[in-house]
Amino acid sequence: MARAQLLSLHIHPVKAFRSLSLREASVEPWGLAGDRRWALIDDGGRVVTQRQRPHLARAAASPAPGGGIVLSGPGRDPLTVPVPPPGPTVTAEIFGTKVEAVPAGDPAHAWCSAYVGADVRLVHMDDPAHRRPVDPDHALPGETVSFADGFPLLLTSASSLDALNSLVAQGKYAAEGPLPMNRFRPNLVVTDTEPWAEDGWSRVAVGEVVFRAARLCGRCVVTTTDQDTAERGREPLFTLGRHRLVDGRLMFGQNLVPLTGGTVRVGDPVRILA
Repeated sequence: MARAQLLSLHIHPVKAFRSLSLREASVEPWGLAGDRRWALIDDGGRVVTQRQRPHLARAAASPAPGGGIVLSGPGRDPLTVPVPPPGPTVTAEIFGTKVEAVPAGDPAHAWCSAYVGADVRLVHMDDPAHRRPVDPDHALPGETVSFADGFPLLLTSASSLDALNSLVAQGKYAAEGPLPMNRFRPNLVVTDTEPWAEDGWSRVAVGEVVFRAARLCGRCVVTTTDQDTAERGREPLFTLGRHRLVDGRLMFGQNLVPLTGGTVRVGDPVRILA
C-alpha cells in the first residue's frame, strides 16, 4: 500500500454551518485555527446544530481579516461579522456543559435569526485556552476544545468510507449511497490506510504535528443530512448500526487532541506512532 498521507483538510468557522476546505491550517491546542470558534445559541442559551436545524448545512461562513467571518446562505445577502470586542459574556450550553462566550452584534443576530427562522444569537469563543475543557474521562490535564462536539479535531479515512459505502450498497437503503465524506464533518481526511485502521491508533503524526487519539467518534443524526440539500435519509446510521455498534455508539472516525503545534498541509505524510 502507498504511504499514508493527508488527503483533505476542513474547518467549520461557525459550528453546524457548511465546511470550508483548505490547503493548509495552523494547529492550535483546541483545534485547527478558525474551526468552530463561533456558534449559534437559542433563547435558552443552548447551542443550535444541524441536529435541530438541518438547513444550517446550507449556510456558510468564510474567514474575514482579524478573525471575523462573512456569513452567507440561500436567500440572504452576505454579512461581515467582526470579532466582538471584549465585554460581557453570555452562557452557552453545549451537551450539558456551560461555556462563556461573547455575543456578536445585533446585525449578526438578525441575519442568523432570519435564516434559521427562530430567535438565535451568534456567539464567539474569545478565550479557547480557558473556556471549555475536554471531557475529563478522555482528557489530559489542561486540554481544551472550541465549540466542536467534544474534541479538538476529528480524523476520518477515505478507505473506511469506501468500506462503509460497500456495506451501504448491500443494504436496505442502497439507493442512498455512496455517501460523501462531508456527511461526517471531519477536519482531517487521510488516504492510503487500511479500512478502519484508525480505530487502533493511539498516537499519530500528520506532517510536523503529533496528535493523540482520544476516543472513537460516535455518530448522530447529522450524518444522515445531505450537506447540499439539507434533506435527511436513513444512511449511514442504519448501516453503522449493523456493522459499527460499539458500547452502544455508532462509530466512524477518530477524535484527536494535538500534542504539538505547527501547520498541517494537504499531502503531508501520516505516520502511525503508536
